Amino acid sequence: MALLEVTGLEFQYPGGSPALSGVSFAVERGERVALLGPTGSGKSTVLQHLNGLLVQAAGSVKVDGVLVGPDTAREVRRKVGLVFQDPNDQLFLPTLMEDIAFGPLNAGTPPAEARQLAEGILDELGLHHVGGRAAHHLSGGERRLAALATVLVSRPELLVLDEPTGDLDARSRQRLVRLLRRREETLLVATHDLEVASALCERGIVLYGGAVAADRPLGDLLADLPFLERHGLAAPLTE
Repeated sequence: MALLEVTGLEFQYPGGSPALSGVSFAVERGERVALLGPTGSGKSTVLQHLNGLLVQAAGSVKVDGVLVGPDTAREVRRKVGLVFQDPNDQLFLPTLMEDIAFGPLNAGTPPAEARQLAEGILDELGLHHVGGRAAHHLSGGERRLAALATVLVSRPELLVLDEPTGDLDARSRQRLVRLLRRREETLLVATHDLEVASALCERGIVLYGGAVAADRPLGDLLADLPFLERHGLAAPLTE
């Protein structure tokens, strides 16, 4: 049984055209998959269905065999760690330490243990020196890592990232990629950046116009330049 199964997913925002049209794919445990596509292709919309933030018009999402829905959202969110495109959506408390401890506390972890978990993930990500700061006092790279820390502290089985390097400078981008390459979680990365995708993933799923246009080994996709161009993707630069 796949860790994630998306079947015939359809969704339409109020007053808009269909955002997703019959999206289907599966992610096995241990896989590292890139969800690719240009802006507006439906990547973020798919991700928000994986832990019940959006409710589909048709189709289904299963996580570890559990059908995602209002009655199972809490259970599913313990397995699916979603890092939003904008770190500010996850950093809202007076200090970073409090932001990271929030998830364990909300799950019923005693305060002393929640703080210990937060301190551990701060150390792991090299952020202990900024644990007492507010998010708006962090650099862009630190905020991106901090948002990731709020998810990793709960040890999800599936780590889901929405455009994780979109606003980072080259140094911060490389640091985040190196960190993610060391992680053991099953990984689903939504991005339009094929260079980042190729550094992290072995398989690519291309969304275009809210539908799956391809699901292939990433190396095959990167070699198919006409396909990439037709679907709004730019191949990584080469010398």
